[in-house]
Amino acid sequence: MKQEVKQKFSQLLGMQGVYVEEPMCRHTTFRIGGPADYFLIPESYGQIREILDICREENLPYFILGNGSNLLVSDSGYRGVIIQIYRNMNQIQVEGEKIRAGAGALLSAIAGAAKNASLTGFEFAGGIPGTIGGAAVMNAGAYGGELKDVLWEVTVMDREGEILQIPAKDLKMGYRTSIIKQAGYLVLEAVISLKKGDQEAIGSYMKELGQMRVSKQPLEYPSAGSTFKRPEGYFAGKLIMESGLRGYQVGGAKVSEKHCGFVINTGDACAKDVKKLMDDVIERVQEKFGVTLEPEVKFLGEF
Repeated sequence: MKQEVKQKFSQLLGMQGVYVEEPMCRHTTFRIGGPADYFLIPESYGQIREILDICREENLPYFILGNGSNLLVSDSGYRGVIIQIYRNMNQIQVEGEKIRAGAGALLSAIAGAAKNASLTGFEFAGGIPGTIGGAAVMNAGAYGGELKDVLWEVTVMDREGEILQIPAKDLKMGYRTSIIKQAGYLVLEAVISLKKGDQEAIGSYMKELGQMRVSKQPLEYPSAGSTFKRPEGYFAGKLIMESGLRGYQVGGAKVSEKHCGFVINTGDACAKDVKKLMDDVIERVQEKFGVTLEPEVKFLGEF
C-alpha cells in the first residue's frame, strides 16, 4: 500500500520531491518530531491540486507545512502526508506599494524586500520566524502590528482544489485566527499593501526591533516562538513567571529564563516533555490566577 502511494506521488513530483518516513525534527524550529509517512515538496499549484486528489482517493490526512515554526510534532510522527510549501514557493515581487509573495516566502525576506523598496508598515514582521502563508492562516503579529493591518488579499486553494482570491476584509481575521483556518484553505499567495517611507528610518526601526528580540527572547535555543496565546488583559509570560515557573524543566524542555512565554528545547527534548511541561504550566497558572492559558503552538500527530 505505502509503496503504491509513494509511486503515485513520485510519478507526480519526481523522486526528489517525495520522502517516506521523513523525520519531522528536521523541519520544525523546535527540532522535535517523529517521522511523517509521506513528506512532499510540490513546485506548482497543479501539483498541489493533484496531491489533494491522491489524498482523497487514498483517504490520507494531510498537513500544510511552511518552515515549521509554531508547531510541535508528536514523537510518533504523523500518519499522513506533509505538503511543504516553503523555499519551493517563495517568490517575492514588489508592485508599486504592494508586495506579492508566494506562501513559502519568509516574513523576514518580505520585510527586507519592503525596506529595499522604501515601503513601511511591515517592520513588525521582520523577526517573526514563519512564512507569509502560515502568518495569513493565524494572523501573525508582534510589537503591536498584525498581518491584518497590511494584508490586501490572499489566493487560496480549497479542499477540492479550486483556487479562490479572497480580499483581506472578507477573511474575518482576529487574534491568531482567520477564516482560512476555519475553512481549511491552503494559502498559495498573499498580497500586502504598504506605504512609501524613508528607507533609512525603516532600516533603523527594523534594527531596533531585532535588538529587542535578541535581548528579550531565547533565540539561541530551538523553540516554536511564543508558546501560549495572550490571555485577555494579561501577558502569558508574566503569569508564568509570577507562578514561580521561570526555568521550570521537564526532560529536555524548559520554560525560558530569558522570557517565560517561551518553552525551549535545551538539546534533547521530545514532544512528550514539551506537552507535559505545557500542561503543568496551564495547571499552575490556573490554580494561582484563575486564568486558563491556551496554546499558541499547534500539535500535530498523537499526544
